[in-house]
Amino acid sequence: MQPYLDGLSVQRALVEERRAGLIPDVLLLCEHPPVVTLGVRRSSRSHVLATDAQLAERGVELHETGRGGDVTFHGPGQLVAYPILDLRPDRCDVHRYVRDLENVMIRTCADYGVVAERRPGLTGAWVGPDKIGAIGVRISRWITSHGFALNVNPDLRYFQLIVPCGIADGGVTSLARAAGRDLDVAAVEEACIGHVADVFGYQVVMRADAIAP
Repeated sequence: MQPYLDGLSVQRALVEERRAGLIPDVLLLCEHPPVVTLGVRRSSRSHVLATDAQLAERGVELHETGRGGDVTFHGPGQLVAYPILDLRPDRCDVHRYVRDLENVMIRTCADYGVVAERRPGLTGAWVGPDKIGAIGVRISRWITSHGFALNVNPDLRYFQLIVPCGIADGGVTSLARAAGRDLDVAAVEEACIGHVADVFGYQVVMRADAIAP
């Protein structure tokens, strides 16, 4: 379980190392303790429905992030992916990058018999009217950070604390709920790694269980 601010520090350090050419492209995968994160949209804070006291009572942290998008929740049972990639020279297209992340989540869901789709005008992966995977990215001089969060088997009641991604008419679901069975985050992680490699054309050359800030 990676504390959110520790994960943020790791991302920032890796972005600078990637920019300097000291490391290859990297994919960080983790789960966070309960945390509400705010994107750069001005409306983001207004979409937190709980007071600071209510968040504290539930053991939920609140942090600004510097990523795109609106408010979201991370917590146990949710697979969070942070690709640290240099999109140069031939992938310098923000929309393509977001579609590729959606494709990874859609393919991962399909592995478990769940049909996830895009929703016109919105980002993420959706099962009917319910969001199963959210995207919020930061791209600085074509180096990516932040990424996507796929709901494997989180406690969905936490999402009642916010208007997820600022979308009032959308619900939230999980891979376990949509598949109708218990699922292990570690197993879904393995599937996700394979789809990231396929979609972005990588080979998995090295694995590490944890990275400290």
